[in-house]
Amino acid sequence: MSFLNQVSKFFKDGSFTPKTFVCLREGYSQKAFFQDLLAGITVGVIALPLAMALGIGSGVTPERGLFTAIIAGFLISFLGGSRVQIGGPTGAYVVIVYDVVARHGYEGLAIATLLAACILIILGLTKCGTYIRFIPYPVTTGFTTGIATSMFINQVKDICGLQIPKVSIECLERLHQYWEFKSTFNPWSIAITAVALTIIVIFRKISRKIPGAIIAVIITAFFVFFFNIPVDTIEKKFGSIPNMLPVPTFPSISLENIQRMFPDAIAIALLGAIESLLSCVVADGMTGFRHKSNLELVAQGVANFGSVIFGGIPATGAVARTTANVQLGAKTPISGMIHAVTILLLMLLLAPLAVKIPLASLSALLVFVAYNMAEFDHFKDILKGPKSESLILLTTFSLTVLIDLTVAVQAGVLIAAFLFLKHMTEKTTLRACKLLEAEEAIKENPSTFPSHIPSGVEIFEIDGPFFFSVSDILNDALRRLPKNPKVFILRLPKVPLIDGSGMQALKVFHKK
Repeated sequence: MSFLNQVSKFFKDGSFTPKTFVCLREGYSQKAFFQDLLAGITVGVIALPLAMALGIGSGVTPERGLFTAIIAGFLISFLGGSRVQIGGPTGAYVVIVYDVVARHGYEGLAIATLLAACILIILGLTKCGTYIRFIPYPVTTGFTTGIATSMFINQVKDICGLQIPKVSIECLERLHQYWEFKSTFNPWSIAITAVALTIIVIFRKISRKIPGAIIAVIITAFFVFFFNIPVDTIEKKFGSIPNMLPVPTFPSISLENIQRMFPDAIAIALLGAIESLLSCVVADGMTGFRHKSNLELVAQGVANFGSVIFGGIPATGAVARTTANVQLGAKTPISGMIHAVTILLLMLLLAPLAVKIPLASLSALLVFVAYNMAEFDHFKDILKGPKSESLILLTTFSLTVLIDLTVAVQAGVLIAAFLFLKHMTEKTTLRACKLLEAEEAIKENPSTFPSHIPSGVEIFEIDGPFFFSVSDILNDALRRLPKNPKVFILRLPKVPLIDGSGMQALKVFHKK
């Protein structure tokens, strides 16, 4: 019974009440509904070609991107901790999903995503959402810019219309393949890409409320179809797109599969947490409201679980679509749910027409996403800063592009942790009494120190955290003394923290 009381108390504070219910409880007017309706439909139209492009860019079929936008997009809005968050497949996931699919197939991706969903839910329930922001900025900038770079490299094949039987997942090998198959270059593909990209940029400058992406896709598809331009389309590459959601299925999971996919699951969960909470922070700055970070992580976990059950891919909060949602006047999470329903209706009605979209125009859309994702200005600023941060940035960026995101994030966080320990270790010092007596602070408080220190008495003071990386400084102090003193006084007024290793060091020192 006490356990149930604890659980009830855990949820009673309202921190795990979805924003949907909060907004409805506050009162939901007809005016607010029409604002949400307009925003949701417009964002849904914008998200339709993007979802297909992200599905193709991730190494799966376009409908899997649509399933993700529908199922995960609805659940993130319905259960999430933000009023205006729009969820679905994102550019941040493209590189890692492509890599996982190439190595383990969709079944492996599904298992990794389910594990990531569990990790996200656990992070949320244990209220770790507020700590995600402590990941060093050079790490996030390094892998974000690295993802954008890799995404652009991945699009070269469809931009140039290269006919490569099996594209390598290795960056350098892929670049070699591009050169090897340069004879299959199709000038029509690069022309379609240029036209689509120009349309997207022009409409972006005119107004962010106008769906330039959908206009670019419609115009290029029209020309390709009616003038029979020889470029690859969704229909040529993937066949037809289903006009209904698939029957829910559950991937077969074994202990061996869990062990094999767990490192990828950690990367998917970590990236999803960072991206979704970043999107929430951006939305908060635009609306003036505050999101519930822990609830958002739980919602992201549930949404990823649902996405996989319906044949989707990993999903998270989308900064660009969330920003558009706010600019279009959205007030509550209802707009996000309408966005998901809009994509579903468009898929049901327009599936036969969507297959006519040229892959080159979807690549143009992904190039635009990559450009907006890349943080080149921040990248240059970090390079101008301390060498330690530049090292973290360049390591994370290089590993993301040349190896994979999983290794990059792990290495980046590990290097940052070591540099932090080094910095904290250098800050912690052990000073002898003779040095302390000369300080102004001691002169102002003579009562804390005797006027004369008898022979055989040594007084030392530790300044800074006393934790595992500095726990041996006491032994060093004893070794430096010419002989063991009769009395040893250790002052700790400037020690803000003593961990288990520090306590053990004190016990060992006391025995000596």
